[in-house]
Parts: sequence; structure tokens; C-alpha cells
Amino acid sequence: MQDFRTLLPEPVRRVGAWCAVILLAAGVFYVAIRLCVAFRTAVVPVLLALLGTALLGPLHRRLVRARVHRSVAAALTCVAVVAVVGGAVYVVVAALIDSGDQIVASLRDAGKDLAEHFGAAGTSLDDLAANSRDLLTKFGGTAASGVISGVSVVGETIAMAVLALLLVFFFLRDSDRAAGTLRSLAPPGTADTLEAMARRAFEAVEGFMRGTTFIAFIDAICITVGLLILDVPGAAGLGALVFVGAYIPYLGAFLSGAVAVLVALADRGFVIALWALGVVLAVQVLEGHVLQPMIQSRTVQMHPAMVMVTITAGASVAGILGMLLAVPITAAAFGVIQELRVRYGTS
Repeated sequence: MQDFRTLLPEPVRRVGAWCAVILLAAGVFYVAIRLCVAFRTAVVPVLLALLGTALLGPLHRRLVRARVHRSVAAALTCVAVVAVVGGAVYVVVAALIDSGDQIVASLRDAGKDLAEHFGAAGTSLDDLAANSRDLLTKFGGTAASGVISGVSVVGETIAMAVLALLLVFFFLRDSDRAAGTLRSLAPPGTADTLEAMARRAFEAVEGFMRGTTFIAFIDAICITVGLLILDVPGAAGLGALVFVGAYIPYLGAFLSGAVAVLVALADRGFVIALWALGVVLAVQVLEGHVLQPMIQSRTVQMHPAMVMVTITAGASVAGILGMLLAVPITAAAFGVIQELRVRYGTS
């Protein structure tokens, strides 16, 4: 009896094999995503801890080289993180409290101007406010339940943050054992390849986190100085918003820059808004053509279109947190693929 595979041409068999592999990989990836979403309370702290370990690894290694015990070095690193993050949060919150009213008032004025020029006939902000009050009256119960769910979300977020900090301590302390543990779990004959893939993925994430932090700091400083020169209200708060938004490539810079331009438009007029737009665009050009190639030259470079698709996919899976985690996870995946191409490309 003739084998049915010989009835098909070789190209058709190859296409069928690749289709089967792609469908199998897509199915495994989908199941993994669903499992991560279902166990997000445990998965998210692990991912955040890995990002924190990648960012804080150099500091911990310097302390260890200075003959500080690994546990003490890890504890000092975590304390430094809490101090820095707490100080940064205090500065950001204080800046937003001091300038938040100005920013909100400026945005309200901008919305009023837009409503006057482009609003529907017979519609005013007073009508919108009245309708909003009616909606709040009708759906007060829904709002109360939303507040309750919001409180639970805050509690869950605090618990995940504490767990992530503890995991950072253990990851830093036991980082010297990671390679040995990975090799012991690897199937026979694959230990070297698996270790090389893990190292390349972690190096990609480490470079991304350090480079992004440095670039975010430079962007925030430049835009804050520009807004201060233009006498835009809330420059410190807008600069803090730029720093946080820089961790979401392209989209975060666009949104934070748009807020700065709107505030300048509402408070300082059209000409100052154009100058603010010029400052934002100049900083973005500096980032894209100087800082990114120079600082992140050792990380995995991804096309902007790939970054945008990755951010969109992360947002669809896990919202803002997915947008923050999507790019470093993709960078790690690209690092693994690059290592596999180096090892098996010739064969």
C-alpha cells in the first residue's frame, strides 16, 4: 500500500508541517497566558521581582565584591530600593499635590475651549455636569460597589508589592545558585544550551531596565527644565508623569507629552503650547536617535512596530501592568531566539 505522504509534493508537506508547529506553539502560548491570568496574584510578583533583580543586580554584585555577606548585601539593596522608591513616590505625590489643582484647572479650561469651538449645538459644560449628577444619583449603588472593589484591588496590589520585594531579596541572595539549579533541572544534554538561553534572556531584561530607567530620568529632567523655562504650571508633576510614562515605550511618552502640551495650551496660550510641543518633540528625537542607540546598544533591539503590537497585546491581557511587562518579556524572548540562532543557525 502506497504511503499517503508520497501523494503530496514536498513543498506541501513542508507547509503542512510548519502549520502544525505554529498551531501547536500558539495553543501552548494561549494556555500559558490563560494560566498566568488565572494565577496573576502569584505570577505578577515573580515577574516584577525578576525586573527588580535585573535592575538592582549590579548594586548587589558591587556590595558582594566589597566583601559584604550576600544576605546582608541583598537586605541593604532592598532597603535602598524601599528608600529610593519611597522618596520618589513622596516627591511625585508632593509635586502632584502642589501642582495637581493647576493641572486639573488647566485641563478643564482646555476642555472648555474645545467644547466652545467643537462642541455640539446646545451642549454646555453645565449640561454635562447636570447629566453627570443625574447619572451618579441613578447609579450610586454601582459606584459604591466599585469603591469596594477598588479597595480590594488596592489591598491586592499592596500584597503583591510586598511579595515582590521579598522575592527580590531571595533572588539577589541566591543568584549565585541560579545556574546550578537550572542545570540540575535541565534534561540530559541540554544544560549548556538552557543556561546560555537563560543568561541571554536575563541580560536582555537587565539592559532594558537599566537603559529605560536612565533614559526616563533624562527625559523627565529635559522636559521639566523646558516647561519651567516656559513657565508652564505643574512642571514638576508633569516631569514626574514623563518619568513614569517612559517605562511604556512610545505610548507613554506620547500620552505624558500630550498632557504637558494641553496644560501649556490652557494656561499659557497657543504660542507657548507650540513651544512646549517643540520641547517634547526635541526630547523624543534626542531619545530615539541618540539615547536609545547609545544606552541600549547592548540590549535586544526591536522595531517600533513590534513594540507597539507588544504593548497592545499586553494591555489586552493585563491592562496597564501588561503594558509595563510586555516589552521586557518580549526582549527576553528575543534574547532567547538570538541565542538559538547563534547556536543552531549554521546547522
